[in-house]
Amino acid sequence: MTQDLAGQTAVVVGASSGMGRAIAGTLARAGAHVVASARRADRLAELQTQLADEGVQIDACSGDAGNVADVDRLMAQAAARTGRIDLLVYAAGTNTPQRGLDVLSPEGWAQLLDANLTGAFLCTRAAVPVMAGHGGGLIVYLSSAAVQRPDVSGVAYQASKHGLVGLAHGTRVEQKSHGIRTSVIFPGLCDTDILLARPVPTPREVLDQALQPQDVADAVLFLAKLPARALVPELELVPTSLW
Repeated sequence: MTQDLAGQTAVVVGASSGMGRAIAGTLARAGAHVVASARRADRLAELQTQLADEGVQIDACSGDAGNVADVDRLMAQAAARTGRIDLLVYAAGTNTPQRGLDVLSPEGWAQLLDANLTGAFLCTRAAVPVMAGHGGGLIVYLSSAAVQRPDVSGVAYQASKHGLVGLAHGTRVEQKSHGIRTSVIFPGLCDTDILLARPVPTPREVLDQALQPQDVADAVLFLAKLPARALVPELELVPTSLW
């Protein structure tokens, strides 16, 4: 039997747009108490309004996932209502048009790794003690299909998405005795705002065949509803016609 999300607390980082936004809404509609986080407070407010119109409530906590104080504040807010964090989804991520080795600066490398990987570490570090304190939980990281099939998304982007895999599996092995599970989703091409950072725009006819954010949200919901005895360490999700 799948588990009911009613009464569970889910933290979604990177919830202001794209996959993260779809995930936050999907989990909330499934009954979870969702705390949505992102740097853009105005986008979070728009999401709250949209869901409120559907009769669904979420909490919002704006902040930078790469900032220790912001992350600690987020986890404290999430745990304040029930004392629990049952699910953490790290959906924050970015890329830069200056992604090739010939144009990527050390500053650009650091900024991308900070958003894509260091933020995931800080959120994991802050959530794990809360999860362990009530018997466990699930952490889902959104990586990229570029991990399986290297492409021209850039060395910093690919390094950060590979790093998420190490963070996920290392955390799972270390924290298994505390009931903490981790899953990594590897989405292929998905029609989200991150594609706007591509040096060459993706043609509309290609985007029409891409994944939609809701596809990834549905995959997260599947993982979240699995009983604690079941684990999906990795899940690859790609568009049928482009693979």
